[in-house]
Amino acid sequence: MSTLPTTDTRQDMRLVPAALACWLAALAGLLLGWWTAVAAGLASAVLAGVVLWRARGRPRALGAAAALLVLGLVAAGPVAWRIRDAQRDDLRAAAAQGLPATLRVVVAERPKPVRSAGYADQQAGARSVVLAADVRAASVDGQPVASSGRVLLLAPVARWATLLPGQDVAATGRLMPPRGSDLSVAVLSVRGPPGEPGPAPWWQRAAAGLRAGLHDLCQVLPEEPGGLLPGLVLGDTSGLSPRVEQEFVTAGLAHLTAVSGGNLAVACGAVLLLLRLLRLGPRLSAMAAGACLAGFLVLVGPEPSVLRAGVMAAVALLALALGRRGSALPALAFAVCVLVVADPAMATDFGFALSVFATAGLVLLVPRWAGALVRRGVPPGFAEGLAIPLAAFVVTAPVLAGMAGSVSLVSVLTNVLAAPVVAPATVLGVLATVTGPWWPGAGKVLVHLADPEARWLITVARHGARAPGAVVAWPGGWAGGLLAVAVLGVLVPAARHRRVRLLMVVLVAGALLVFVPVRVLAPAWPPRNWAMVECDVGQGDAVVLATAEPGRAVVVDTGPEPGPVDECLHRLAVDRIPLLVLSHLHADHVGGLASVFDGRAVGGIAVGPGRAPQWAWRQVAAEAARRAVPLVELNPGERLDWPGLSLDVLGPRYVPARSAGQQDGTTINNSSVVLRAETPAGRVLLTGDVELAAQADLLADVGELKAEVLKVPHHGSRYSLPAFLAAVAPRVALVSVGAGNTYGHPNKSTMDGLAALGALVTRTDLDGDTAVVAGPAIARRGEPRGPPRR
Repeated sequence: MSTLPTTDTRQDMRLVPAALACWLAALAGLLLGWWTAVAAGLASAVLAGVVLWRARGRPRALGAAAALLVLGLVAAGPVAWRIRDAQRDDLRAAAAQGLPATLRVVVAERPKPVRSAGYADQQAGARSVVLAADVRAASVDGQPVASSGRVLLLAPVARWATLLPGQDVAATGRLMPPRGSDLSVAVLSVRGPPGEPGPAPWWQRAAAGLRAGLHDLCQVLPEEPGGLLPGLVLGDTSGLSPRVEQEFVTAGLAHLTAVSGGNLAVACGAVLLLLRLLRLGPRLSAMAAGACLAGFLVLVGPEPSVLRAGVMAAVALLALALGRRGSALPALAFAVCVLVVADPAMATDFGFALSVFATAGLVLLVPRWAGALVRRGVPPGFAEGLAIPLAAFVVTAPVLAGMAGSVSLVSVLTNVLAAPVVAPATVLGVLATVTGPWWPGAGKVLVHLADPEARWLITVARHGARAPGAVVAWPGGWAGGLLAVAVLGVLVPAARHRRVRLLMVVLVAGALLVFVPVRVLAPAWPPRNWAMVECDVGQGDAVVLATAEPGRAVVVDTGPEPGPVDECLHRLAVDRIPLLVLSHLHADHVGGLASVFDGRAVGGIAVGPGRAPQWAWRQVAAEAARRAVPLVELNPGERLDWPGLSLDVLGPRYVPARSAGQQDGTTINNSSVVLRAETPAGRVLLTGDVELAAQADLLADVGELKAEVLKVPHHGSRYSLPAFLAAVAPRVALVSVGAGNTYGHPNKSTMDGLAALGALVTRTDLDGDTAVVAGPAIARRGEPRGPPRR
């Protein structure tokens, strides 16, 4: 998001060549070496000198050339020198050897949590943080080292997450080479707490108090809108659920939780509007808005997009105070020049690039496109509302395509639907932030007023992410970005011709008529008469067993996080779950529990006799109580029946006493509930994560293990007895496993053993959701989830 342009389509372009030259010189220096920044800067200066020589008598050309000359020399001098210092820093050489180090640093940015999905007894959430810091003193392997570079600290959440910019701390750990092309000289992997932390500046403490206050106020809201509101207002996504975060990315709304010019425009615009209503002069209004701007920048932190928008806004407010009419494009170019010179690492920051491109698109394209729509009879407000997201999509699509390897086709529509509530939610959130500390009651009222807007945004993102073909795969990297530029470079100019527009409309309409009915009215998924589906939930388990009643199914396990299991059930049109079985209480089997209830009636939650880990048991019990559903225990020998489906409980055969204290992962795995389901596709053996001892117990105590379909134990790990697999002798073996997992799943020997038995083996990391139908036969949805979040 960014500040909205004026309707004047004429823009002063004199600073644009200088901004581009400075940006490209810094980019070349960071990617190719500092000397390329020198070469690019000198080339720009020489070109500027030639223009100055030939442009006498043309003031605008002289101004552009003078700016280019100055910025070219700055790029060849100070910018290139800073890149050189970073690339030759002594800590960089030590990091290449992985040496231990102790650093005294000053925190430069707020710590950013690194989230990960739950697995085994590790609860989902942030277990570490990343924070940028400037080195003041360094000791490597006991020897002092001269360094003044910037490092990234990868540290535990405990005590590090509360640090604030400006604090001086000591950090001890092991150095690693930096990733990416910026000014970081090393990464320090820290295990212990921060040493001797100094005080934070008073304004940072005040801002932290305001941010914490908004989080406290949002506790009165449901989890999802309560986590979204701080993201909308402050860019603080620490309370945002991974599910909502991913839906915003898929629907093209992720920019709403990355504070940028739009937030500044709303905050400062509200102040200016209030002061105009009070009939105060432009200078006083500009000063008040400037104070609001400075406070907001401290409150949200020095993000690249925020700094870019802040410099732009400061230039615009200065013009207002001086009584001069500002121009958005010169302000944008000036912001790029100032920020790249101050911090050359901005040149490679994707967020900074997206922010600059989006602003340029709004300034250059929106007035023209909105005017064209108005001339064709579209009301002005609707014309601008359509032109803004369309222009933002066009100019940012190449960057997003190259960065993410995909393109969101629903982003224009979702942004149009989201636009009316963004400003009210932001204003209410800002007012709640500043009001809450001294008047909590008013703050809670304001948060409640922002609740409907936040819910609407979540609804738009959720339905947008679920739309067929919402995201289209695209080549990633530089090649994908350049390909997107080429495609848009052909389509956008061609669309200016009436016949080409008519042809494009016909093609789009034809595609909709062909593909939408196929995907929606007669979808390929799920297959008719499916008996079982192994949902792709990443590195975890979730199985759906159909009954003879449409829309009614039994669910076994819920995956590691909310969202994926809900999407799987939504695709299967399941809205009634007579029983939800949790095979055991490891995080990758219970993490998605809450989302199973979204829009569905659940009859009860069934668990085995195990109660470890304790945090998971407390979470499951609390969710059952909150949803007012019974929590029951399954034991071997029990049988459950529904029309078209029956379940026999085969295990666990042995569970340690609940008073045995802390249990290791293998013990908890071996306490998994083991089920044999009778389905129209034959027998299905659901094994949870049973390992060697539990498989041996089943072989010894259960007379008949043979089944047509096997849910392979423990994601296909190496802990599978060949005799157990042979006793089951499955015709189909389903492996639920996450793409790119670091656990070595599935194990090659296990896969080879299943193949030797003649089983057809499927994997959710390769096949996506996998259905079993009568035969048994399988059907693959073929859209696996990406690598697990780290």
